[in-house]
Amino acid sequence: MPDVTEVLIPLLNPNEPEAVLAALHVQEGQAVRAGEALCTLETTKSTADVLAEADGFVSGLRLAPGDAARAGELLCRLAPRRKDAFPHPPAAAAAEPAQSAVPAGLRITRPALELARQHGLDLALLPQGPLVTEGQVRAIVDADLVGAGLRPAPTGLALADGPFDPTAILVYGGGGHGKSLVELLRSLGSYRVVGVVDDGLAPGAPVVGVPVLGGAEALPGLYQDGVRLAVNAVGGIGSLTPRLRVFERLAQAGFACPAVVHPRAWVEPSARLSPGVQVMPHAYVGSEAQVGFGCIINTGAVVSHDCRLGEYANISPGALLAGGVQVGAGALVGMGVTVNLGVQVGDGARLGNSAAVKADVPPHGVVRAGSTWPA
Repeated sequence: MPDVTEVLIPLLNPNEPEAVLAALHVQEGQAVRAGEALCTLETTKSTADVLAEADGFVSGLRLAPGDAARAGELLCRLAPRRKDAFPHPPAAAAAEPAQSAVPAGLRITRPALELARQHGLDLALLPQGPLVTEGQVRAIVDADLVGAGLRPAPTGLALADGPFDPTAILVYGGGGHGKSLVELLRSLGSYRVVGVVDDGLAPGAPVVGVPVLGGAEALPGLYQDGVRLAVNAVGGIGSLTPRLRVFERLAQAGFACPAVVHPRAWVEPSARLSPGVQVMPHAYVGSEAQVGFGCIINTGAVVSHDCRLGEYANISPGALLAGGVQVGAGALVGMGVTVNLGVQVGDGARLGNSAAVKADVPPHGVVRAGSTWPA
């Protein structure tokens, strides 16, 4: 087949190799022009159109709206002539066996379905209505492992006995969030950042002027050198699992994770921050708010009075929580989201960028970016 152009799913966010195909703008055999939108992808941080790189006819569409799309996966081909296009779209998959049928009303991506079946999850217990993704199923699996005692619940609260330097602190993770935390710690003036630990960067590589000391294998040596404090710089946007693993490694190695607040953030005296909390520049935490272990309150976010954030909740830049909002453990509130007074957001829920949330969101529910909830 001459001059056929393959259209691949792009990587929109280095922390999220999987996106959701929010809309499909073409159909099999349709003629398209270069630059025309073929589909729209959505991650927790952005939406983007996939554009045709050449004129042609759409051939062999592989995905449908609501499917999970991994970076590098084939979306379709563009054939230069209609006769070169495949005469029929790929055959539909065989019907699911009766014993593993998907309950009516459950919207779930194929990778999420495979993971749920792999771990024997009861599909009837998954939320109906919002699209269930692989990341949400993985969060459920991780929570079940912790509850069953198969994975230690990370705490990192107690300092082990022995001499240590109370000003020395390490940053675990050398990505974008790690850079921000190095700058935050420097601005406080009370900590000495001894280095960065990262399992994917070469030792000696600089992270805003701080050297990478190695991966997790460097932790025992740092402990022996008197370092007992650490911040977790793995954001866990695409999947909470890597962030939880870092907390586990730090706790098992004897490190504590203090709450850190940028000097240009404001936390009311009556608010309560648990260990491991990170409050970034220009954020606000209101009166008698309670923030659970390991939460991130990112740049410019507002957590109003009497809010309650569960462990590992992530409040993205510019998000606005009105008074009395409750955000469950492991939930992600996207950039620019507004959540109305007294709303409850369930464990593991994901609120897409710029969404307006006016009513409760169920555990592991998904609110699409730019939408109003409920619709």
